[in-house]
Amino acid sequence: MPPATSVLLWTDTPAPYIDAIAAAGLAGRVTVETLARKDTPSEAQRAGAEAMLAWGAPAGLLPVMPRLRWVQALTAGVEGWLALPDLPPGLALTCARGTHRESMPENILGALFHLAKPYAAIVEDQKRHAWTRRVATPLNGKTLGILGLGAIGQDVARLATALGMTVIGTRRRPEALPGLAEVLPPERTDEVLARSDFVLLLLPATPDTENFINAARLARMKPGAWLLNFGRGHLIADADLIAAVQSKRIAGAVLDVFRQEPLPAEHPFWGTEGILVLPHIGGGHPQRDTVVAKLFADNLGRFLDGQPLREAVDRAAGY
Repeated sequence: MPPATSVLLWTDTPAPYIDAIAAAGLAGRVTVETLARKDTPSEAQRAGAEAMLAWGAPAGLLPVMPRLRWVQALTAGVEGWLALPDLPPGLALTCARGTHRESMPENILGALFHLAKPYAAIVEDQKRHAWTRRVATPLNGKTLGILGLGAIGQDVARLATALGMTVIGTRRRPEALPGLAEVLPPERTDEVLARSDFVLLLLPATPDTENFINAARLARMKPGAWLLNFGRGHLIADADLIAAVQSKRIAGAVLDVFRQEPLPAEHPFWGTEGILVLPHIGGGHPQRDTVVAKLFADNLGRFLDGQPLREAVDRAAGY
């Protein structure tokens, strides 16, 4: 029998991953060490780990882990990993793509309902004991444009279509998809912006998407349209968005992701009327570790058997 493979779980919640390893029947084939997120791997862990689950890694660490052959990132986005100046070229990197599907589509729908329905204002009315006549705007008949039709975008499209919305969007490989009235290539992004009442950003973080939503693209949107960003903070040119909202060029924005998190208290997003700041609630949910653990255990089995890994990161594409 070959020696057990050394696995390092660098997370504050290792229990679901240990349970998933056992449930997959892999406990006898691996030795597992755990490490709190705030700590750094010991000399022995650096020397021995062959597979690692982690949120990220500082520069200088991975090159001194000579036996490390695979890293499972705990996030769907891997821009932090790909930005490492010393990311070993032969290191297999997989992400947690798809593990937000239990929560993020619902949170995006929640944002749409928040914008269309006056419940937040009614709560304030109740505090003042004020009966104020308000009218809810139907989502039925509105157009939702989704930039980035991955798994999350397709789930949102299905749910939004059930509400009577028309859903259009962009995808690198445009093809007919359930729930989508039209799927366009990225080169036709301006058409999506011009036709949409709500624009949802779900694009990955790559050099090509830096400041993707800038003054020029904001000018393509309808004056009454809303921008929702549940993708990555760097997709938006912050100053351009603030200017567009303040000048009423667009109705406003709901932002769940930012260039720096937590969002600094002095950032103008906080005080810009028409911009709603969410504390990155999109993908999290109480069972997310359990969901990621199933992916990790599946990949661990594949890793041990020399099979292709799921959700492998394409370094050239950036995700």
